[in-house]
Amino acid sequence: MSTYITGTLIWYAMICPREVWLMAHEIEPDEGDTRLEWGRFLSEISYPRSRRRQIALPGMKLDLIECHGPKAVVAEVKSSSRFVEAARIQVLFYLWRLREMGVEAEGELRFPEERRRLAVRLDAKSLRALREVMARIEALVVQPLPPPPQRTHYCRVCAYREFCWSDEPGDDYG
Repeated sequence: MSTYITGTLIWYAMICPREVWLMAHEIEPDEGDTRLEWGRFLSEISYPRSRRRQIALPGMKLDLIECHGPKAVVAEVKSSSRFVEAARIQVLFYLWRLREMGVEAEGELRFPEERRRLAVRLDAKSLRALREVMARIEALVVQPLPPPPQRTHYCRVCAYREFCWSDEPGDDYG
């Protein structure tokens, strides 16, 4: 893999190509963004009975990893299912990387505020989708400049919104 792809880049690739380029070039989002802070807090307080929390591996920060009998379950905690496809691909990336390390695991998306869980399985079809996202990331990050900002309905909640839209008056980013 020529580009060091992380779970965070996978997430951003499903939302906005400009975010991928900015993050890959170490231009960090607004760390004081209330939504980012809420997500970190929610991940810390949710599932207090879980024994294994926040495991950092190269290119990955797993929110939860649990053993259910003989199988490991990797869970990603999200504040909302609004970006469910981005979260699903992110978990697929974690499962793929773990498989490369010799660990077979199943994935789960958890939305504590919605009291929902979704199973994520790494199969041939999902692996093809993951590889397509990874190829897009690799092609994008070698570009000398970021893609120009494009307004989407995600701009309102983006921690990069001021970076992309600072020259525009008002508070409406999307």
